[in-house]
Amino acid sequence: MTVTIFVPRDAAALALGAEKVAEAIAAEVAARGLDARIVRNGSRGMFWLEPLVEVRTERGRIAYGPVKPSDVASLFDSGLMTGGAHPLCLGLTKEIPFLRQQTRLTFSRCGVTDPLSLEDYRHYQGLKGLARALTMSAPEIVQAVTDSGLRGRGGAGFPTGIKWKTVADAPGAQKYIVCNADEGDSGTFADRMIMEGDPFVLIEGMIIAGLATGATKGYIYTRSEYPHAIQRMNEAIDVARRAGILGPSVMGSAHAFDLEVRAGAGAYVCGEETSLLNSLEGKRGIVRAKPPRPALKGFLSCPTVVNNVMSLASVPVILDRGPEFYRDFGMGRSRGTIPIQIAGNVRHGGLFETAFGPTLGQIVDEIGGGTATGRPVKAVQVGGPLGAYFPRTLFDTPFDYEAFAAKDGLIGHAGVVVFDDTADMLKQARFAMEFCAIESCGKCTPCRIGSTRGVETADRIARGIEPEKNRALLADLCNTMKFGSLCALGGFTPYPVMSAMIHFPEDFGPTPLGTPLIEAAE
Repeated sequence: MTVTIFVPRDAAALALGAEKVAEAIAAEVAARGLDARIVRNGSRGMFWLEPLVEVRTERGRIAYGPVKPSDVASLFDSGLMTGGAHPLCLGLTKEIPFLRQQTRLTFSRCGVTDPLSLEDYRHYQGLKGLARALTMSAPEIVQAVTDSGLRGRGGAGFPTGIKWKTVADAPGAQKYIVCNADEGDSGTFADRMIMEGDPFVLIEGMIIAGLATGATKGYIYTRSEYPHAIQRMNEAIDVARRAGILGPSVMGSAHAFDLEVRAGAGAYVCGEETSLLNSLEGKRGIVRAKPPRPALKGFLSCPTVVNNVMSLASVPVILDRGPEFYRDFGMGRSRGTIPIQIAGNVRHGGLFETAFGPTLGQIVDEIGGGTATGRPVKAVQVGGPLGAYFPRTLFDTPFDYEAFAAKDGLIGHAGVVVFDDTADMLKQARFAMEFCAIESCGKCTPCRIGSTRGVETADRIARGIEPEKNRALLADLCNTMKFGSLCALGGFTPYPVMSAMIHFPEDFGPTPLGTPLIEAAE
């Protein structure tokens, strides 16, 4: 009986040596004359254990990690083919605590299947959502997504069903589905993991979106820094076309839908939907004024759905299991699950999918295991480079869109970056302004000029030049950028800057006795 050995080809695993591990395993199998095949799966999202090697046994899949090429011979000597004991053995993969605590809906197949095997995909409930959608009318599909409570997982949290209904109701002979896979936030990797580890779920979600809105063409817009994801998506699209899942007749139906992958040059602002659309059209990636919204006048001036990878990848399970099933997870208006990406100075960095609701403290201390350095946690930034810095006093905040907004924070794409007590928050505030200055498309003055003045003002504070006056000036700049910028790049840059000043005043220089460092922005 042929034994299956899994070695990830996920970019994170490759960065940690997975390719050499796979080569070493192949060499051992050949040298020992063993009956085994190697499957290059996606990552399970436990990056401190990568490269994670798994073997399928009668007991289930047994995990070993982190594995180095030099460990491979001893693994086979210890009975790898049957899940034998070894110092690197982690036991049954599904029983690893980091995995066991999760609610994997969107990521249920990631790391489990061969990413390019439709047989695997079908075996693990793939295409059931699409098959169900093909029996429904377009309004019924839209209603199911609306009833599920799914909101945009790219950061805005806008109800997905409402966006789809707007496009469905908009007049237009041609409509489009555009997947925003321009994952540029620091500490985020969920989109990449799906594209590399379970590309068919994204394809399935986009086809369902097309059925719901009348769109027959889709584009996946990603960044050139994701070569492995681009290759994997293109390969999966070819497989889906040959199988009749994409093309003039979706799974033998009267509906047509096809897909292309387009790569941008890596501009952060192209993660904003209108900049993305300009880039997709071959134009400079600058922000468009709204209205009109892309749902009415988007790609090539046609009605366009622009959804994040996670939003679209969540759709198949909603159609398969029903909107009530999905809606039963979460809290408040934040329904379903969210793939939290834990990064930075943290012991257990990786992807943790769970229902909305755990507190920030639980995520950092219990799931993430605290800092990798062992030093106290000083700050946690949630929502990418434009997210607020939360101190430990706010660690009781539940992971929920409205709960974070109430504390002047944002969930964004659910990236969580941990900093220990050596972090200088003035430098972090300066970085936010510098990042905005570098990445600004330049169309609006508050973002283009305000961020540059922000860097200069932070530098004056650092040099001790009129600190009180310059702190007030920095806060005023933030207020102007927040309310005067055309898009979220300039509008959200004040979040990290103001939160750093408010929560970590000791890093911004001395203040007159009894005087607050800075008042919170209105």
